[in-house]
Amino acid sequence: MSLLNILRYPDPRLHKVAKPVSLFDDRLKKLVADMAETMYDAPGVGLAATQVDVHEQIIVIDVSETHDHLQVFVNPALTWASEEKQVYDEGCLSVPGIYDGVERPARVKVKALDADGKEFEMEADGLLAVCIQHEIDHLRGKVFVEYLSPLKRNRIKTKLLKEQREMQRAS
Repeated sequence: MSLLNILRYPDPRLHKVAKPVSLFDDRLKKLVADMAETMYDAPGVGLAATQVDVHEQIIVIDVSETHDHLQVFVNPALTWASEEKQVYDEGCLSVPGIYDGVERPARVKVKALDADGKEFEMEADGLLAVCIQHEIDHLRGKVFVEYLSPLKRNRIKTKLLKEQREMQRAS
């Protein structure tokens, strides 16, 4: 296993739409393992393949306290979302150090395949529901800051670009 490089907002590659996975092979299993290792190391609770510059519909999530309940979603699709909404302070490994409230459906149903290509469907609420929606957004080329006002989004973009310039100067 190896750690993957996480793209940072406003990298344009974060806006590429991911393609469905059709081949469930050793390459996919290694990618899932590398994504999980990268997510745990970051540390985070979710990671979409888009964030590591792989534009395929793959998500890894672990919202457990013990970080030992990895869930893999390949070609995920929301099949239902509650009318009830909730605002959750979201963060993102591609937008380090930034957290802000995003309103989303409180409960969702998702249909997906596991890393072996076996179909499953599940209902989620709380942090898991937020995480599933957040990561599916990544597969669609959308970053959570796009839910914020243009003013907040521009401040975040300016701050992160400044941090990147400072990191490049330091290295």
